[in-house]
Amino acid sequence: MSEAINQLLIKELTTSVPDEVSDFAGAIAGTLKTHPLGILFYGSVLRDVDFDGILDFYVITDRPVSLSGNGFARWANHILPPNVYYMEHEVGTRVLRAKVAFLSIGQFLKRSTLFTLDTTIWARFCQPVRMVWVRDGKSADHILKAVSQCVVTASCWAALLGPEKGQAATYWHELFTKTYAAELRVEKKGRSRNLLAGREERYRELLLHAWEQASIPYQEDENACLYPVLTEKARVKAIRRWQHVAATGKPLNVVRLIKAAFTFTDGISYLLWKIQRHTGQVIQVSNFERKHPVLTLPLFLWRARRLRFRSDA
Repeated sequence: MSEAINQLLIKELTTSVPDEVSDFAGAIAGTLKTHPLGILFYGSVLRDVDFDGILDFYVITDRPVSLSGNGFARWANHILPPNVYYMEHEVGTRVLRAKVAFLSIGQFLKRSTLFTLDTTIWARFCQPVRMVWVRDGKSADHILKAVSQCVVTASCWAALLGPEKGQAATYWHELFTKTYAAELRVEKKGRSRNLLAGREERYRELLLHAWEQASIPYQEDENACLYPVLTEKARVKAIRRWQHVAATGKPLNVVRLIKAAFTFTDGISYLLWKIQRHTGQVIQVSNFERKHPVLTLPLFLWRARRLRFRSDA
């Protein structure tokens, strides 16, 4: 893996976070019978510190883990990771809330390559992330390898699916727009641009280093516009492959929503909070829907889809 990419990511992964976040991560590690390799912190609260929001953690383990005694959850974590749980932690007088995903290092590496049909992992971990708890140096190296692989995979897709020529930010913007669509995510229009705001140089550096790592030649003009040199055959093949990825992504995420109903405490409330936070819109649900989230999931998805179309209008 590129030494330049690794150096950039090491600096990013080891950047300090608020003590509350480190304390929460330590508490999560302490609840497990076997310590994980490490815990990654990412997402909206990392970008804009807001402890009234939901923190996002990924717990990277040696092998697949399920905190639930539920047989379906154990099976599903092997077939379609990660398993995700809602957790709370008291720090002083403050109650922090988090969405905590469990992923084995093998699952992480497998889903961070160009060959995976699942965009969930590489699309998240090409974005800024912090390693807020780690077992030892060897564990840190394994996680760094996986995160680096995510950056290269995302950058390759950005070149293959992006414009023939454009600013570095344009390649990332178009890529994130495509991954949101593939994952059936409800996001405000222009959400991908917000991810890049103030971090344009970071994304540009990683993009160029990743193209070099992947042997994608490129040219750059006087206006800092990039031109990855790709054959028409490569682009056509990539578009066909992405159509398969996009067609697979929506069913995968519907299944993940069903999984959440079995592992989340009051998962419907979390989904409603997430939609309101990202769109400013509120979906009203009945007590029956809260008590029977799996049975009423199709209705919930239909309303969320309508809300997405309105937010894009």
